[in-house]
Amino acid sequence: MNILNLILEHINYLGGVALFIIGLHTVVTHKNLIKRVMGINIMATGIFLFFIAIGNVTGGVPPIVVDGESPVFINPMPSVLILTGIVVSVSITVYALSLVIRIYQTYGTIDQEEIVKIQNEEQTYD
Repeated sequence: MNILNLILEHINYLGGVALFIIGLHTVVTHKNLIKRVMGINIMATGIFLFFIAIGNVTGGVPPIVVDGESPVFINPMPSVLILTGIVVSVSITVYALSLVIRIYQTYGTIDQEEIVKIQNEEQTYD
């Protein structure tokens, strides 16, 4: 029962780590460039969830002082940094997908192995 309680207490951390591992597996095992971009997004989501879980304070309140009381405050910085990270992640995703479109226009495929074969064939003709 202790192990189950430990898992349930840290489910947010485990969820973040699980998402990161799923994304890493996707990036490593798939040769399709769009699937790799999706894997990078899943990894980023896992990192965001993990950092939000770290920033959580049980019983904390927003950092607003009322009547001179100072209860346990939640640090707003992790949330702000995660929002910034989400914006950067979306920007990188858009850029990566635009590169995938350009690669498809150039090589006619988005499979990494086929692109490498085409590049090797082009080098042998030069």
